[in-house]
Amino acid sequence: MDAIKNAATSASETIQQGVSGTSKEANKQVAKDSDASLTDRATAGKDALSDKASEEKHAAKK
Repeated sequence: MDAIKNAATSASETIQQGVSGTSKEANKQVAKDSDASLTDRATAGKDALSDKASEEKHAAKK
């Protein structure tokens, strides 16, 4: 039973890591977009850092 629970947890962490990575990349693109407002770029940069931390947290839990 523990093996099933561990496999499910690992799969969940892998999915969450992927979601954080995708969000991070999208935020990086907004932060680099010269057509976006300064506020949007700053917010996207902050969010990209948060997503990176989340991505690393989920990678460590696998």
